[in-house]
Amino acid sequence: MTAIQAPPGSTWRANLARLEGLAVVLASRGLRARLITPPGQVPSLHVVNPAATALAEDVYAGRGQDGRWWFWWSWAEQIAASEDLEGAASTIERVLAVGS
Repeated sequence: MTAIQAPPGSTWRANLARLEGLAVVLASRGLRARLITPPGQVPSLHVVNPAATALAEDVYAGRGQDGRWWFWWSWAEQIAASEDLEGAASTIERVLAVGS
């Protein structure tokens, strides 16, 4: 018998929607961003600098202890508040810049 996957909850969909918005802004800056949505796990955004593909990071969306939604690095450091797509994209772009 195989286990049936439950449909994603509202928090999962909220995370995904925020990451999708960020992906659009990152793409407009020339970065590649791919949504990763493993079953039963938190979605993430895999961001790559196409000029140097070794420069890549995973970004997550989630609530902080303050209750606000944030973008997060994979090592649990905040990037920017989720409503600040341009600020988050700037920080990610700077971290993934060649020679940074």
